[in-house]
Amino acid sequence: MPDQFSLFADGPALPEGFRYQPDVLSAHEEALLLPHLRALPFREFEFHGYTGKRRTVSFGWRYDFEQEALREADAMPAFLLPLRARAAAFAEVDGERLAHALVTEYDVGAGIGWHRDKGVFGDVVGVSLLAPCRFRLRRRNGDRWERATVDAEPRSAYLLRGPARTEWEHSIPAVDTLRYSVTFRALRAPRPGGAAGPP
Repeated sequence: MPDQFSLFADGPALPEGFRYQPDVLSAHEEALLLPHLRALPFREFEFHGYTGKRRTVSFGWRYDFEQEALREADAMPAFLLPLRARAAAFAEVDGERLAHALVTEYDVGAGIGWHRDKGVFGDVVGVSLLAPCRFRLRRRNGDRWERATVDAEPRSAYLLRGPARTEWEHSIPAVDTLRYSVTFRALRAPRPGGAAGPP
């Protein structure tokens, strides 16, 4: 299997379960959304004593990295609901399933390292706003890495589902200009007794 993937039609396929779509909302819709995002009570992202350059705010639910548990958060604000509906239509799921929203502000020089979303979450739908980014994916294959890169344009969306969600890591290198992202996540269905089921 090749160790390099491409978004372009003449290149190998992207990871199974990954989808990308440009222009899920218009430039006018983006312009109406941005003042609401800028006014949010962002806080620096903290992870086990490390403070990241990006700032975040969660709605519906939030993940407590210190306790490694899901906590309830403020209800999703009304201005995010139309965007959630658009993300749900793209992912072909009911909007109510996307119960968690994470809004992230990437200032100049901010990015996010290699990771998989926490196992309490299922499908992940991300919407890019204001500036593009390089959305990178990788999966170890023996002694080498399979890799894919997508240029995520403003107002585009991506979906992580299946192997793309559970087997591949993703990262975003430092951005050159201010960027926002809104990431909607479904929760895993609980099993009897309250334990989370498989992603």
